[in-house]
Amino acid sequence: MTRPTLTELFAQRQFMFFWLARLAGVLAQQMLMVALAWQMYDITGSAWDLGLVGLFQFVPALLLTLPAGHLVDRWRRGRIFAACMLAQASVALLLVGGTQGGFLSRELILLLSVVLGAARAFQMPTQQALIPMLVPVHLLERAVTLGSTGMQAAVICGPALGGLLYVGGATVVYAASAGLLMLAFSLMFGVHEAHQPSTEPPGLRSILAGVEFVWNHKLLLGATSLDLFAVLLGGATALLPIFARDILHVGPEGLGLLRAAPAVGALLMSLALLRWPIQRRVGRWLFGSVGIFGLATVVFGLSNSFWLSLGALVLSGAADNISVVMRLTLVQLETPNEIRGRVSAVNSIFIGASNQLGEFESGATAALFGAVGSVVFGGVGTLLVAAGWIRLFPELAGRDRMVAGRSA
Repeated sequence: MTRPTLTELFAQRQFMFFWLARLAGVLAQQMLMVALAWQMYDITGSAWDLGLVGLFQFVPALLLTLPAGHLVDRWRRGRIFAACMLAQASVALLLVGGTQGGFLSRELILLLSVVLGAARAFQMPTQQALIPMLVPVHLLERAVTLGSTGMQAAVICGPALGGLLYVGGATVVYAASAGLLMLAFSLMFGVHEAHQPSTEPPGLRSILAGVEFVWNHKLLLGATSLDLFAVLLGGATALLPIFARDILHVGPEGLGLLRAAPAVGALLMSLALLRWPIQRRVGRWLFGSVGIFGLATVVFGLSNSFWLSLGALVLSGAADNISVVMRLTLVQLETPNEIRGRVSAVNSIFIGASNQLGEFESGATAALFGAVGSVVFGGVGTLLVAAGWIRLFPELAGRDRMVAGRSA
């Protein structure tokens, strides 16, 4: 069987329109969040209010994601994604008006944060469920990898670009974000997926169908829960300021490098996977990458060297990216199209929960055992989870190829 090439992927016109739209959208979102947080702090001077900005986005995203998955399976996914871009562009334009008009307040920022969270509740399952409709099956892994590459590049560049533009004032950042979001909205006019709406009647059972499907399909349950617990236990992001100041003795510049390091590792690994996609022993690669993530976390926790710590974080990001690509590809391949939106919604909740609860877990264990103890505990916990999941989900651990039964 001929190995798929990047040229084939780039020739998928509708996918490339969607990829560019997603890239522009994520870049705008990253810029928007930098400016929004900075302006909130300018207005109130309160760290508590900074936390509320994140909370007011997380809660509606958590509450709406499962209903959003239901709608993703009933409506045209391209149009839902375009509507999400338009809604966020409207928020950015309102922020421009509020800043220029002098009526932007703490309360308005929090209200707009709710709108942003609601829009992203629909965006996350939509963009996951849309990709398999735009590329043939044999290109799906590379399409997911290219999507991860663009996202990581935007995560690295977006905050830096937002901070640079903020020199000209918050209005400049909001206007640039609105422009990028409108570009994303416009690009979606070039995406016309074959619409196959779910025929299930609306109701609670239909909304929860994704949860039931994942629970009954042990391969998917194993893949999504493995990522949930690995990120929940192994994440060290929330404690980076403590490590930067008190352990590694570097200033804000060093903290910035530490925060960017996992994304740099993920980006480099995405580029490697685009060139050399994983063809065989998928299960071993998945569990091996989680194990390396746990080991890199332990090394970071024990290190007193800035450069060793930086390297450990780069390695953790690279290993995590392998896990992300494997998991997202398997989830899309193993899920029928008519329920893909609802399963993607479950996956989105797992991702959001692991990130948010992971920060809480890091803080709680740091209060008990100190920052070093918290990170080392989390890394060891990740290794134990990987070992335990091999026994609990042997089908996942023994998976050879992405597409089950594909011949060599």
